[in-house]
Amino acid sequence: MATTPQIRFSHFLEQFPELELPITLGEDTVRRISKETPPLPARMIEQFLLPLEPTQINDEFTEFIACLRLPEADDYIGLIYWRADLAQYHYTLVTLNPKTEELIDRLILAGTSYDGQELTQTTAALTDGLMIYQVSGQGGGGEFDYQASSSTARRFQIAASGKIIEL
Repeated sequence: MATTPQIRFSHFLEQFPELELPITLGEDTVRRISKETPPLPARMIEQFLLPLEPTQINDEFTEFIACLRLPEADDYIGLIYWRADLAQYHYTLVTLNPKTEELIDRLILAGTSYDGQELTQTTAALTDGLMIYQVSGQGGGGEFDYQASSSTARRFQIAASGKIIEL
């Protein structure tokens, strides 16, 4: 029985465009990016992204899009991808060891999710100094009425090692 050949890691990385920082990841960002970046092929998703995802894909409606590759670093490769499921989508940052291709760290940066009662929207800004500023807001599922007083803000930085550190 023949086995399916493995996709080279370098070919997977080529799917992620090198966009200039700073960038804000919000509701419309993926529309702009996906005009030039097609969804990732199923074999690439299975080989490289599914091992990084804590939740399983339960349906054929899940889609992944390669959003961007962070500027080159000595000790890690930083990738941001978009995952859409029914009732949620999010942008995820992963840092990978360039020698072993293993995960160093992972953070959901931005997105929208609905649990049947509450809608959560998160936007993130990534600076050219690799600082991440994240703001989240929650609201009822009917009409999303953003209230600044109920929002939360967090800050992160990507260390030289590839670890994502909350400040």
